[in-house]
Amino acid sequence: MKGWWDLTGKAALVTGASRGIGRAVALALAGAGADVACVARTAPALDETAAAIGALGRRAVTVPADVTSGEHVERMVRRTVDAFGRLDILVNNAGVVFGRAAETLDVAVWRGLLVVDLSGAFLCAQAAGRQMIAQRSGRIINIGSIFGELGTQGFAAYAAAKAGLHSLTRSLAYEWARYGITVNCIAPGYIRTDFNRPALANPETRDRILSRIPLGRVAEPEEVGPLAVYLASDASAFMTGQVLFLDGGQAMGW
Repeated sequence: MKGWWDLTGKAALVTGASRGIGRAVALALAGAGADVACVARTAPALDETAAAIGALGRRAVTVPADVTSGEHVERMVRRTVDAFGRLDILVNNAGVVFGRAAETLDVAVWRGLLVVDLSGAFLCAQAAGRQMIAQRSGRIINIGSIFGELGTQGFAAYAAAKAGLHSLTRSLAYEWARYGITVNCIAPGYIRTDFNRPALANPETRDRILSRIPLGRVAEPEEVGPLAVYLASDASAFMTGQVLFLDGGQAMGW
């Protein structure tokens, strides 16, 4: 059973790996044995993630890149393959989120969020998918959101982008299954990330959030890591096209 979760010899690429969920997932994959290419827009925080991966005894490379640029995306995939000889796992985590009432949401802001959160994920999946098709194997893990299924007030652009990512997950899973590639999505609820910290620091807002979560707490970024390892491993070899909620039960009572 333990062997099913072993990622030794696997090469992973994680976008948005400098902090939060991306950093936690990169470290979890390394802890399971994978070598990891860490991607984000700026280098210094990536170096910290890479150093932590090295401390686990795995190889790491850092690739500053903008996932909305096709040129940058192609370069980061080439860098991963050059460093590790292959690409087995892609985690599409890079994204942005902000709140705005729908009636005041500027269309340029709407487009900008969709370009990062949805088009960026597609570009990364497309470039990684070409490599995986050539290998006849691969695992793609998208980081969505429960709000991509449920919708939420004040975050229309974010919810729409994540809904698109969930649908993209299912479409790519169907299209690429014949190449031995699985495509799944983790849809978190509230995670203690930099974006959520201000809300969680406000007692009234925190109590309102916690009242909606049956388990009565928010998750730490590190709690996303084990599910990513599962989806990257042979333990999930017969699972594809799935959107998995990681939300403390929040969606049940939405």
